[in-house]
Amino acid sequence: QVQLVEFGGGLVQPGGSLRLSCAASGSTFRLNAMAWYRQAPGKQRELVAAITSGRSTNYADSVKGRFTISRENAKNTVYLQMNSLKPEDTAVYYCNSPQLQNGNIKNYWGQGTQVTVSS
Repeated sequence: QVQLVEFGGGLVQPGGSLRLSCAASGSTFRLNAMAWYRQAPGKQRELVAAITSGRSTNYADSVKGRFTISRENAKNTVYLQMNSLKPEDTAVYYCNSPQLQNGNIKNYWGQGTQVTVSS
């Protein structure tokens, strides 16, 4: 069982920055890919950014050049640095850990943290 706890959401003006953190339990963090998703009201949850155990990254087109995902294995933590925020970035952001268990992928999710971009 993996527990994920997100920190760092809040209200920010357009053009501002926020850094989200996600702390994970367990001893295998360094072996697992991690990701950030978001869900805006009335919309489906979408992938924002992902990072592999080897630190390869990928991003949604809408956030490329503005968001950066990173990880600190010594702290079992993954980060999402969000710069040049736009009102359309407003959403609940979720930390995700997909893990292979018994031949199947089991997705673990945090509780979510609200990010609101508004003047």
